[in-house]
Amino acid sequence: MANVFAKNLSSKQVMATDGTEIGILYNIVMDIRTGDLIDLIVKPDMSLDTSKYRADEQYILLPFESVRAIKDYIVVDKNIARGLNPEPVEI
Repeated sequence: MANVFAKNLSSKQVMATDGTEIGILYNIVMDIRTGDLIDLIVKPDMSLDTSKYRADEQYILLPFESVRAIKDYIVVDKNIARGLNPEPVEI
């Protein structure tokens, strides 16, 4: 993934790979010792069922490993965002 400045992420729309609008990025959790990004803190869309996501008061927490792309939107894998393992692909 290309480098992106944190200030460019402020208030960016978060969307799942299936097109579901998840919400607006509020903040990012970072491990200060390693610099690893841990979670996205997202203000959920009013229509989103938040019961399947980790929550912190009025926000939901999405693991940074669920991020698939950052362009006009932050695109996340919904299964990983919900803490589920991705579906195995049969060959």
